[in-house]
Amino acid sequence: MFEFVPLLAEASPLADALASILSPWGLLLIVFGTALGVFVGAVPGLTGTMLIALMLPLTYGHDKLLSMAFLIAVYVGAVSGGMITATLLRMPGTPASIVTTLDGYPMARDGLPGKALGLGVMASTMGGMISWGFLVLLTEPIARLSSKFGYFEYFSLVLMALVLIATIGGKSLSRSLFSGFFGILLSMPGIVAATGAPRMTFGITEMNAGFGHMPVLIGLFAVNQILREIINIEQKKKPIDIGKNKVLVGLVDIKNHAVNMVRSSVIGTWIGILPGIGANIGSVTAYSVAKSVSKEPEKFGTGHEPGVVAAESANNATIGGALIPLLAMGLPGSVMEVVLLGALIVHGIQPGPRLMEQSPTMVYTIMGAMFIANIFMALIMFGSMKKIAKLVRIPRPYLLPMILCFAVIGSYALSNRVFDIYVMLGFGLLGFCMESFRIPLAPFVIGFVLGPIAEKNLSLGLQASNGSYSPIFTQPISLTFVIISVLMLFMPAIRKLLSLPKPPGVKAS
Repeated sequence: MFEFVPLLAEASPLADALASILSPWGLLLIVFGTALGVFVGAVPGLTGTMLIALMLPLTYGHDKLLSMAFLIAVYVGAVSGGMITATLLRMPGTPASIVTTLDGYPMARDGLPGKALGLGVMASTMGGMISWGFLVLLTEPIARLSSKFGYFEYFSLVLMALVLIATIGGKSLSRSLFSGFFGILLSMPGIVAATGAPRMTFGITEMNAGFGHMPVLIGLFAVNQILREIINIEQKKKPIDIGKNKVLVGLVDIKNHAVNMVRSSVIGTWIGILPGIGANIGSVTAYSVAKSVSKEPEKFGTGHEPGVVAAESANNATIGGALIPLLAMGLPGSVMEVVLLGALIVHGIQPGPRLMEQSPTMVYTIMGAMFIANIFMALIMFGSMKKIAKLVRIPRPYLLPMILCFAVIGSYALSNRVFDIYVMLGFGLLGFCMESFRIPLAPFVIGFVLGPIAEKNLSLGLQASNGSYSPIFTQPISLTFVIISVLMLFMPAIRKLLSLPKPPGVKAS
């Protein structure tokens, strides 16, 4: 389905990438992925992470460039689609759209649903495009810098990412740290690469390969959410009808909100670059800044247009920001990037410092797919908003069984093992229990993915140094990452000791 014959023989990586994504199949997949993401993002209870996790197994064995272009399009569409239910139902379709409810829903309730949605689409498109610019400009320089890292530098970098994720991943540092270490613990079963000996397999043959990324991710996000939706299946909320309202914006709106859009997009991009923080923190921070610099801060939260613009610009801008560390260093910037990291690995691509040298065509494909997906996202949202809004009326008793069916097929198809279905169900129940006890999933997932990377680099570093740990502290770059990790770990205690106010957005989980 995804097979493609290059149009240009001996072409450059950029030309190969453009030929791939601009081919009929490439454009069709990007349009379909964007539309699918928008539609799923607009359905309460369904998330972009869940959708990408479900779609990933379907791309296995197909053209890797078109597969990644499709998944990036799904990502862009899903983050944007969440604003529809946030505006019409006061129920964010994705966590990134939580802040949009503060002003989007009051605007819709006061008779301006079309205006609120139009501003949201405009801001989402601008945020995506600005962050795409940063993605193009910064990925190669950061990758070139990180390519100079040795094993210990890379281990320290992953350590810093894990600590940063734990300290920002939730309100409780202890819960976040527990979640991260628990994720690392459950990544350990299987054959140890350094020794070839089985570890924590308990005599179960299927455990020799460890827990697969896809069954774990599908369980944590799809099955977990299905269980939550079943519990709340009787809850109903009447959506606001768009009616004859036009979902349009004009040049006057662009002029009036230009400064806010650019500022919020830059904030969202730079927060997206920080590993593990995510779009919800980016939108909270941008919203807080917009309110603090506004001449009418009291209007925020009552249906104020700048509030919608700030929130939607920032949460879409985190897409490009989060892709930068993923491509340049192999570090996921958010939970969705964890799934995309798994997608690259499944297709035989190792993201990180050498990705630009080894697979430049893949890097350009991802960049190009994001740009095109943002354009199609705007066209789809403006052109079919009223029809998309009707998705909020889909009865969940019909929807949930279909999602569970896709989850089972997706978990089984990758390795054709029934064991993976049990893993999916087990991790779905685990994710449900963790969230019930307010233990954040983000540190767990990223610990599960990054733990083996840290172990591998530490093992290789120890082999190179004859078992000495001293290079971690004697090599300048590695020592810098360790110092940052320690400071971040004790930052809450230091801030409390100095009675300093917390930065905007840190409270959000």
